[in-house]
Amino acid sequence: MGPIFAQLDQRLSRHDARPVALALSGGGDSLALLLIAADWARANGRRLLALTVDHRLSPESPGWTAFAEEAARRMRADWRGLTWIGSKPTRGRPAAARQARHRLLAEAARKAGAHVLLMAHTADDVAENAWMRTQGSTLGRLTAWSPSPVWPEGRGLMILRPLLGERREALRDLLRDRDQRWIEDPANADPDQLRARARRALAGRISTPAPPQPEPPPLDAVVDLLAGSARLPAGSPWLAHAIACVSGRADLPRRDRVEAARARLCAEERATLGGVDLRAEGDGLTLTREPGRSPPSSMRLQPGETRVWDGRFEVSAKEGGWTIAPSRGHAVRLAPTDRVRLRALPTAARPALPVLFREGDASPVLASPAVSLRCLVGDRLRLASGGARTEADLISPDMAN
Repeated sequence: MGPIFAQLDQRLSRHDARPVALALSGGGDSLALLLIAADWARANGRRLLALTVDHRLSPESPGWTAFAEEAARRMRADWRGLTWIGSKPTRGRPAAARQARHRLLAEAARKAGAHVLLMAHTADDVAENAWMRTQGSTLGRLTAWSPSPVWPEGRGLMILRPLLGERREALRDLLRDRDQRWIEDPANADPDQLRARARRALAGRISTPAPPQPEPPPLDAVVDLLAGSARLPAGSPWLAHAIACVSGRADLPRRDRVEAARARLCAEERATLGGVDLRAEGDGLTLTREPGRSPPSSMRLQPGETRVWDGRFEVSAKEGGWTIAPSRGHAVRLAPTDRVRLRALPTAARPALPVLFREGDASPVLASPAVSLRCLVGDRLRLASGGARTEADLISPDMAN
């Protein structure tokens, strides 16, 4: 398992007080990862936190959760059980379960102070996902190191998949060598499940892991942290990611729509896409939050509670009585110094800029010592574009929360 240890050595920090989180279902892949990660953690002075999600989709799930807890405790890892509560959709259930799992894992990992979540996807998963996409699935491509796919729950959290170069059966051999049992989910053999059909279609046909992915191109954007806007070259490969970050939305816009908008901007000055106003200015594009169709809403702040407003700003109040809202309709009541700051921003960015209200005072302000306000657009775009290569890159003053 030398290559797996090498990836952990490359990405993770040694002797750090923060835990490394690990998604543990109790299946063979995640159990093998638990054994390997526990060995690495003991050798490098790290705490390991195993997180198990009970989707409540099977009558056997409580037993699986108990099995996962026992396995984690046996490996001297901390453990926490998470539950997908609420009604379950009858259509699109696998995608909904996957989204819920990522959300629960991200929230628990961040609450524990972890910056990295280990997940046990293998070379088999890479091949199966590719086959499923040919059948119309919207599954994304698995990468060894990528940001959490949920927003804003996964802000500042990276996912490390150190098993992508390993075959599923080789991991089972490791478990057998160490006399370990694992869970086999019956859904993996259910022909009604697309994943099970992929496994059957690819049986005996997965030979070598996919070649490593090329390094991403460098980020070429400039982010205005006051306005939550961005500017980048017209041909930037990061346009889709920038649109998601500036809009505050979780999902990337479709590639064909991004390219259609880019093409329109060759002939026109302005286009809109995914909640973002795009303007062609010189040889670049300026992206601002579109305030019209779905304007940001007001949010009352609770003392000591950190929340995300409009998907773009992390905010917390030291005392009660504060509300955050968009400046649209309120700018005329700003103090003269704040109006000067507002006028310095691009016109399109002003209506969606956050302002703060104190209870009993109708005059908004752009900032207050009693409220911490941090723009997330730059950090999110940096992680999406590969700007953080290791766990240590995530622990900076701007990304410490």
